[in-house]
Amino acid sequence: MRSHLRTIAVVALAVALVALFFYNVDLRRVASDIVHARPEWLALSLATVFLNLAIRAMRWQYLLEPLGRTTFRTAFQATAVGFAASSVLPARAGEFIRPYFLARQTRSHGADRVTATGAFATIILERLLDVIAVLVLLALYVFVFAPELGVTNPVALRWLKWVGGMAAAGSIVALAVLFVLAGNPARLGRAMFRLEQVVPSALAGVIAKVAEKFARGLGAIRRPGRAIIALAWSFPLWLSIAVGIWAVAVAFRVAVPFTGSFLIIALLVLGVAIPTPGAVGGFHAAFRYGATAFFNASDDAAVGAAIVLHLISVGPSLLLGLTFAAREGVNLAAMRQLADGAEQGHTA
Repeated sequence: MRSHLRTIAVVALAVALVALFFYNVDLRRVASDIVHARPEWLALSLATVFLNLAIRAMRWQYLLEPLGRTTFRTAFQATAVGFAASSVLPARAGEFIRPYFLARQTRSHGADRVTATGAFATIILERLLDVIAVLVLLALYVFVFAPELGVTNPVALRWLKWVGGMAAAGSIVALAVLFVLAGNPARLGRAMFRLEQVVPSALAGVIAKVAEKFARGLGAIRRPGRAIIALAWSFPLWLSIAVGIWAVAVAFRVAVPFTGSFLIIALLVLGVAIPTPGAVGGFHAAFRYGATAFFNASDDAAVGAAIVLHLISVGPSLLLGLTFAAREGVNLAAMRQLADGAEQGHTA
């Protein structure tokens, strides 16, 4: 019942965001802008999507090293499957499916066994590194490039500075908490056993084992050098994403400078945080707002660019992910069951 209510709420939210996205837009002009978009720039944006997946897989492979050796192929396939699941299922289900798919592959292919719980911890670390990289790029735009570009929207810039400051503070706190948890996984596991004073001993034992595996998954930040290298991987990733966004803007003749894509990225991160399947609605509304509010784009051009950018961003990973999942005998129904089971396991 709760699952049905959540689905209804997500669908209603997506419909509301899509309605907002198309508000006061001439659909004929949007279609015309899409047809007349410059194909060479769209091809460049499409190429960056494959580069993004490759960089994500290499970074994840590095973060997984303390848990066991994984091949680039395994990490790449699991990454694509995770993004595909998030494209068709609500609540970013791919974040739960990706570690379980990786664990399944390492078991079936004879590689070092990586636990799903440990791999899930590396995904949380990934997201934290992504937030830090995005905030750095946003700060560069707001404090360095925006004044030079003559952006005249002080109210929106102040709002972005406030949101960025709050996100930066939250990231620092989260990083400190993860660093403490990663310090001594065995000690954390022993501490969790003390829960048997308030819960059944069997349940306390399960919680202790999960907590220890999770802490081992944070191995990349036990040593500052490894954390710095993992963070360094995040900048070419997000710069590549910036190139893809900028290329689509150029294709639609929207006057977004390359550094302006740093601002669009930050807005899109907020948009995709809304848990609709494939970030439908949130992604589109965020791009339209950024292009029109900061770069004086017409509503029609911004809407057309947002639609095409979303298709380019989602399409390749969706096709690759579904293909890789099918090879392992995992269909959409199995993905949904896996996501529900994984979510319950992590929130229990």
